[in-house]
Formats: sequence, C-alpha cells, structure tokens
Amino acid sequence: MSYFAYLLKSVSIGTKKTYAGYSTDVEKRLIKHNSNIGAKSTRGYKWKIVYQKKFKTKSEAMSYEYKLKNDKILRNTILQKFDK
Repeated sequence: MSYFAYLLKSVSIGTKKTYAGYSTDVEKRLIKHNSNIGAKSTRGYKWKIVYQKKFKTKSEAMSYEYKLKNDKILRNTILQKFDK
C-alpha cells in the first residue's frame, strides 16, 4: 500500500488557507474535505490539491506531513511551483 502526503489550497473566495495531510487515497480525502466531513480546520471551505508526494510507509508520509505543517517556507515554495 502507498501513502501520500498532500497540500491543499482553499479556492473559497477571500481566503488564502492551505492544509497539509496524509492519506492512502488523496482524491477520496479531498471529497471528504469538500463535503465538510474532513478535518475540523477544513470545514466551510472548498479545496483543491496543489501537491502530493508518494511514500512506501505511513511513517514516512506522516513525517513529511509534519514537515509541511511546520515549514512555511516549504509550503510557499510548493505553492509557487505547483499552484497553476
């Protein structure tokens, strides 16, 4: 099984939020976020996937998710490179 760390960006008007997470199925997880049954901090917003990275283990994906959550410079670099 593969695991993914991902970065979402809000497409709701007037917001500039991002959200980092991990999942085995990013598309399915995005549907949950956009249906207000995802993480509490994502409720009330609409999201798009900006970036995802594949890992062999859950631990690796969780470690990278932690890095995304805590490294604003990395988040901004990813947004500039992949948010088209």
